[in-house]
Amino acid sequence: MGNFRNFGGFGGGNMQNLMRQAQKMQEDMQRKQQELEEMEVIGASGGGLVEAVANGKGIIKTVRIKKEVVDPDDVEMLEDLITAAITDAQTKAEDAKKDLLGPMGGGLI
Repeated sequence: MGNFRNFGGFGGGNMQNLMRQAQKMQEDMQRKQQELEEMEVIGASGGGLVEAVANGKGIIKTVRIKKEVVDPDDVEMLEDLITAAITDAQTKAEDAKKDLLGPMGGGLI
């Protein structure tokens, strides 16, 4: 039958090394996931009149609206500003995620 330890170059020592590397990659990914959860990015619109705070995964945590932008006669403008601030925060979160995870991590989290 032959010697299976050397089959395909995956002998006992190499397999252990691969398992250690996989475990290290998993631990590193978990650490990075935690970093993304704790990270804070701020998206803004209207020159800072509306801000959306998100974590590194793009989950919106808070929306801040300065009172001078609130006009009961122009609710549509406020809605647009909120939408723009949220979009900005999510874009910044996506950029932060790419920076943290690199090119290989895009679909992992």
